[in-house]
Amino acid sequence: MTESHDSLTPHNNVAKDNRAALQQQVMDAIDTRTPLNICGNNTKSFLGRASQGETLSLAEHRGIIEYDPRELVLTARTGTPLTEIEATLAEAAQMLAFEPPHFGDGATLGGTIACGLSGPRRPYAGAARDAVLGCQIINGRGEHLRFGGQVMKNVAGYDVSRLMVGAFGTLGVLLEVSLKVLPRPAASLTLIQECPQNEAIQRMSHLLSQPVPVDAACYHAGHCYLRIAGSEQAVRHAQKQLGGEPLKDSISFWHSLREHQLHFFLSDKPLYRVVVKPATPALNIAGEWLLDWGGAQRWLASDEPQALIREQVSATGGHVTLLRAGAQADVVFTPLSPAMLHLHQRLKNSFDPHRIFNPDRMYAGL
Repeated sequence: MTESHDSLTPHNNVAKDNRAALQQQVMDAIDTRTPLNICGNNTKSFLGRASQGETLSLAEHRGIIEYDPRELVLTARTGTPLTEIEATLAEAAQMLAFEPPHFGDGATLGGTIACGLSGPRRPYAGAARDAVLGCQIINGRGEHLRFGGQVMKNVAGYDVSRLMVGAFGTLGVLLEVSLKVLPRPAASLTLIQECPQNEAIQRMSHLLSQPVPVDAACYHAGHCYLRIAGSEQAVRHAQKQLGGEPLKDSISFWHSLREHQLHFFLSDKPLYRVVVKPATPALNIAGEWLLDWGGAQRWLASDEPQALIREQVSATGGHVTLLRAGAQADVVFTPLSPAMLHLHQRLKNSFDPHRIFNPDRMYAGL
């Protein structure tokens, strides 16, 4: 039996279905060809290119609709605060496996999914996209559409619901999202070791293929941090196997890393997100580096020319996103090849033929 959210937890003080009003605003925008800036509580407005258009807010479209801890599935409206979802899951000793960043107290489910954000656990438990089972949207014709469902094996053909993850609202208005959730590990411990960067890269990338219960690994300020999680016995065994000193306030450290609250992220320099193969040696680009995701996600604070950074990262097969100091930048995401641009244009034309949803948020002309 699937219970309602109200019967499971008292956290949801406000539950509201604004679907009809949102659909009407989209229809009006189509009639007048008015661009819409889709947003929740604007905790992630710094991501991507500058927003434009009339505000279409989903902040009041909120509430957990269904949650069955036995089935490990939760469905919620997209204006639902992440804090509310995480508190509800915690009551059943469960969690969002992809450990999403909030970047503010008002972070919503919709903003998290639209931006495709995943935290330190991403290489070990999957990305935000991997957790999405289904969604409901309003497309650029004003139609209410449902994709996917609430079970893992429900997709025949292309999984459109996961296409919405990381699309920054350019393809439609997300109304509801169904997510796979996971049990919280019984025990967790963070080990810290002092070492040079390339040694940390080799160590972290090697562990990605080993039967060790590591669920986060980063390198910061000359130290390698390894978080191990699982049963008490598994954690104790891994601690002996990996070595290093236990980190006392590990919860605070990983929270600060996830939310960009470490001192590293307070730099005035432009901040780049560099994604490469985990074993890629340290890149010869001047600036300050912090490595996450076992070496696959590397944060760079640098005044070097953006073109130089993109050229060197591209040579390794990686890609670059300008995360901060990029709100007014013309190029934020990795430029698209002609073939990829054509594909993006076809998708945009299919879902948003009048180009009213978050125009130019990712790329000029899309």
